[in-house]
Amino acid sequence: MTKKKPLILVTNDDGITAPGIRALIEVMNTLGDVCVVAPDSPQSGMGHAITINDTLYCDSVKVREDEPQKEYSSSGTPVDCVKLAVNEILKRKPDLCVSGVNHGSNSSINVIYSGTMSAAVEAGTLGIPSVGFSLLDYSLEADFEPTKKFIKKIAKQALKNGMPKGVVLNVNFPKLSKDKIKGIKVCRQANAHWEEQFDKRVNPLGREYYWLTGEFVNEDKGEDTDEWALANGYVSVVPVQFDLTAHHAIKDLNTWKLS
Repeated sequence: MTKKKPLILVTNDDGITAPGIRALIEVMNTLGDVCVVAPDSPQSGMGHAITINDTLYCDSVKVREDEPQKEYSSSGTPVDCVKLAVNEILKRKPDLCVSGVNHGSNSSINVIYSGTMSAAVEAGTLGIPSVGFSLLDYSLEADFEPTKKFIKKIAKQALKNGMPKGVVLNVNFPKLSKDKIKGIKVCRQANAHWEEQFDKRVNPLGREYYWLTGEFVNEDKGEDTDEWALANGYVSVVPVQFDLTAHHAIKDLNTWKLS
């Protein structure tokens, strides 16, 4: 009896034609039957947004004729794409969901803004082993070749072992050539933040508008963090939980006079 191939859902937040997702699809096609459901345009920074006050469209497309996967382009957010895939498009729950490869970092605090990671988290809430992949290079000319062997290794292990309950993986790659990447490190999320500024401007009609800028500040000196791993030539793997309860604070809050 032939063993059924794993069903793998691929999505992202940079759009279905982005080079990063094309690299991810290439690797996933070596591991199972692939279905792609991704936004029809860039959705970076959308976090866990969903579409509730507008119509959603989802069309079957063929981006490259020589590839075997089924693909769907959606007008929605990355999280919408996962919901549509699981509830409307696929005939069974995927064995794995992979999101990315994002053009740019999703390490440290960036994880909470990330559409890439939110898609993976959404799949995780549905009981699907899920991984978000990101490369520390924002360029459309970014070289994803060095990431491929690590993507395959991590995805194979996720398929084999599943994922701890309530956990998805946040994987970031340093912007390095194949021979410079030292390996993989399982890490914690660095305690870092953005010091943000708004560049105030005036449009040709005289109306003021703002452009968000800022500086990333990492004050975490630990050598067990994603930022340390990336700065030192490693692929960082951070297990992310979608239960946001601050369990350590419950005892203190129970001392408050709330009744």
